[in-house]
Amino acid sequence: MLTLDGCAVRVVDADRVTSVCERMPASEDLADTADVFGLLSDPNRLRLLVALLDGELCVCDLAAVTGQSESGVSHALRLLRAHRVVVARRAGRMAYYRLADPHVRMLLDLALAHTEHTEAMHPERDGGR
Repeated sequence: MLTLDGCAVRVVDADRVTSVCERMPASEDLADTADVFGLLSDPNRLRLLVALLDGELCVCDLAAVTGQSESGVSHALRLLRAHRVVVARRAGRMAYYRLADPHVRMLLDLALAHTEHTEAMHPERDGGR
């Protein structure tokens, strides 16, 4: 009898399994990376980050650009800052935010490029059609 719901052997390509295991990041690093993707999964936070692709903006300008309240923007920026996705620069009572580093920009650029050249299927939005 043929079983289709599992592997008949534990390892098929031992060399490849070893190679993948050797380059696998530590569990804590994977959890941190998953947290960053979780932050990027919120459309309002993502909107803020896209707005920052053109350079730094203050909270009130980010609120105006994204259509969010200043308190909502501040809350989102606090989360993004805690995960080192954005950084702030103080100028008197004003705080100006920008993307933390080129890696964040690269993540956004790649994600946006991927979305622009593919047609995503959204069974969760389309009722499974």
